[in-house]
Amino acid sequence: MTPTTPSPSTQPESSNSDSKLRGFWLLMRFHKPIGTWLLAAPTTWALVIASEGWPDPTILGIFALGIIVMRAAGCVANDLADRKLDGYVARTRDRPLVTGLVSSKEAFALLLALLLIALALVSSTNALTVKLSVVGVSLAMLYPYMKRVTHLPQFVLGAAFSWSIPMAFAAVTNALPGALWWLFLGNLLWTVVYDTQYAMVDREDDLAIGIKSTAILFGHLDRRLIAVMQVGALACFLQTGAAFGFTWPFYLAVSGIGLLFCWHQWLIRNREEVACFKAFNQSKWIGLIMLLGIVGHFLAEHVSPV
Repeated sequence: MTPTTPSPSTQPESSNSDSKLRGFWLLMRFHKPIGTWLLAAPTTWALVIASEGWPDPTILGIFALGIIVMRAAGCVANDLADRKLDGYVARTRDRPLVTGLVSSKEAFALLLALLLIALALVSSTNALTVKLSVVGVSLAMLYPYMKRVTHLPQFVLGAAFSWSIPMAFAAVTNALPGALWWLFLGNLLWTVVYDTQYAMVDREDDLAIGIKSTAILFGHLDRRLIAVMQVGALACFLQTGAAFGFTWPFYLAVSGIGLLFCWHQWLIRNREEVACFKAFNQSKWIGLIMLLGIVGHFLAEHVSPV
């Protein structure tokens, strides 16, 4: 059955500068900061761990700006890749490239500007971090196209969102300790969990236009396979704690994350779109709980008697 093609918005491209700026703002998703928080979480975890609790303000500032810039660049790249498809999906048909608020040429120019800013930021660190950034940018630019060729684009997104972990260690220590890869893998699995919940919202539209996702691949096994990845993420977080010698605040945080995972399983039990999106949106609290556990460990170490 051929899907019905929705009529894209006929809103004319505005010549008003305020309207154009608003289009850029929407294109970079500054009005939806959830993606920024989810990218900031693993980055901040890694910076705190690598710095043994007290990140250098300069490095922290570089990475904070880098998170904002690269998340914006990822959104622009995604919308450029999907500009001919977004008009067919209810959730995305009002995006600036679909409505004509921003042209493709303008979006390409914005993407280039964002990548140049990111390059300037990472160039102020060290050579190892710069080398790692090439992989990070490649993953971010590759992700939007993976949904056309594989049902596993969420794993590519997971790698992209987790790549800030080795970059943070490189920037702070100029080395890549083996223990960081447990944190990397745990965050990758967690990313696949919440992005699969997100993809469950778009599943019917994606099926109609041929977009691939883990939500489609998993089918009626989606909740079970999400649970498997949740357990896997928790196991990796526990192994992270063991590898870095973390104390009780960290394990308390991991326990809290486990409880949130159970709550999210309850939310998505009927696969309702609103509930699935709610589970996705609440993932930001998991990032914060983990950060509190890591910081709590270093604070406990600092105040405990020798």
